[in-house]
Amino acid sequence: MENKTRVLGLDIGDRYIGVAMSDPGRMLASPLTILKRGDDTTVIKAITGIIDEHGVSRVIVGLPLSLDGQSHHQARKVEAFTQQLSESTEITLEYRDERYSTVAAKQLLAAGGKKGGRKKPRDDAAAAAVILQGYLDELRP
Repeated sequence: MENKTRVLGLDIGDRYIGVAMSDPGRMLASPLTILKRGDDTTVIKAITGIIDEHGVSRVIVGLPLSLDGQSHHQARKVEAFTQQLSESTEITLEYRDERYSTVAAKQLLAAGGKKGGRKKPRDDAAAAAVILQGYLDELRP
């Protein structure tokens, strides 16, 4: 059933990719893992493996737009990676604005008792969950 399948969220960075997953009912997004960037082919295989393993029907990708909403250098890098990923899967990939996801993720981690400071890889998975949760919230009437 389409509305009972999982949705994957990705926060794609230069060094890490944060991965989040919805529950089967598409109500709650949770951080799943962090993938270290390296060879894109290897990372894409890891992502498609997660898609297959968890029965994912859609992937939500955070797009880092500038504060004025424009697509610049980093957004183009994310789009290039996403294009490679789309060639490796039949799953629908969809972009969501991620401008404030890392800030929101850091606030959530701080509220949960995690120390702030420099950006940590776990921020990427939490940011992916924030991006995905925004999408899931939009699905509800």
